[in-house]
Amino acid sequence: MQNATQTFATHRRFPPLAFALALPVLLIDVVVRLVGVVQLPSLANGWAMVVAAALVVVAYYARRNAQIVQDRVIRLEMRRRLERVLPPERHADIIRLELAQLIALRFVSDEQLPALLSETLTQGLTPTALKQRITAWQADELRV
Repeated sequence: MQNATQTFATHRRFPPLAFALALPVLLIDVVVRLVGVVQLPSLANGWAMVVAAALVVVAYYARRNAQIVQDRVIRLEMRRRLERVLPPERHADIIRLELAQLIALRFVSDEQLPALLSETLTQGLTPTALKQRITAWQADELRV
């Protein structure tokens, strides 16, 4: 669902199928399989529990790996964007940013970006503090 105007309050993305359906179902299945192993120990019940636990691990890593790739793409995009927006004498500032700060800065408009970058570097702003200072948001609706 796209927001007309993205803000600090509306920028987070919550994938409902992953968190409201898939994860609880997988975790409940692990518990059900564990109860089955305790109540009726058998190789089949033990193996079913191992498979259920493996599905939880696969689901976690599928989401986490997608987030890691997204973070790498954001880092690359933001470094290129900062090179475009900042004057050449400020390009050395780009490598001083932590990944989490680059990720937070993707929401800042080009107009506000140089000033907020300076504040981030001089004050060591956390990603949350940085996002709270954004007055001109650049929406990012294509997040994992």
